[in-house]
Amino acid sequence: MGSEDEKKVVHVAMFSGGAGSAFVANHMIQTYGKENCILFFTNTLWEDEDNYRFMDEVSKYIGIEITERLDGRTPEEVFHDERFLGNARLAKCSEELKVRQTIIFLEDELRNERNLEPILYFGIGPHEKHRAVNLKEFYSHFPLEPIETRFPLIDLFRGDLDAKGIIRDEWGIELPRMYSIAEKLATEEDNENAKIVLKNGIKGFSHANCAGRCVRGGFQHYAVLYALWPERYKEQEEMEERFRASFKKDVSILKKNGGSYTMKQFREVMENEGFEKFLFKEDADIPCLCSFS
Repeated sequence: MGSEDEKKVVHVAMFSGGAGSAFVANHMIQTYGKENCILFFTNTLWEDEDNYRFMDEVSKYIGIEITERLDGRTPEEVFHDERFLGNARLAKCSEELKVRQTIIFLEDELRNERNLEPILYFGIGPHEKHRAVNLKEFYSHFPLEPIETRFPLIDLFRGDLDAKGIIRDEWGIELPRMYSIAEKLATEEDNENAKIVLKNGIKGFSHANCAGRCVRGGFQHYAVLYALWPERYKEQEEMEERFRASFKKDVSILKKNGGSYTMKQFREVMENEGFEKFLFKEDADIPCLCSFS
């Protein structure tokens, strides 16, 4: 028998609003029961509206409410507070709005207040094993005591598991529109830019974080954003200009030849030369910790 103060285990699905984490959350609940599980989401306040719709439908389908925690700031507010503009190399927004809120929840709420010992579940697939290694390493050192991490899509299921197809066809839940926004705009709105993006083999964004405004996106990512959602590209351009003006720093989200390359500069090039030439760039984007949660 364990000691009187031994913590009861609670299974926590790190819910990002993506298909992988939704599938893993359902598996976790089916395995351990709703009463022993938590569906956990950290909100950046920049999410696409359709992400919330998807998360709500998944929550209802698997039968457990979402436990949401938020810092209260947007990524832009974090950049100003930290005096550092997020970019592909370092994204303080993820550290503050996702990681910090997660650690507070795990350590303060679960371990200290409720005497529970969390085991974390991530929707990372076999093609992303390096991310699983990084997460396992992070949660073995960063908290006060190591936290166990599990990756069912890697350890339990066959490699060709189609989580998106299962959610769409068997659960009857439409996936977040960001995965297929080019397809939707091309067919439903006869959008010419979307047709060009689609013709180049790009159905949408590689992940659904921050409504396409993820600062870890590269040239291809922002070319797609400019083509499909020019108003969101403009929001990101204006956000970058506000930061540069406030701190009088020549900094930018994108980089070129080792130096700053502003969203405004990139837009002007696309206006003159076309966005199509940037759809093939290899530095599409570098998923941040938001993609892991």
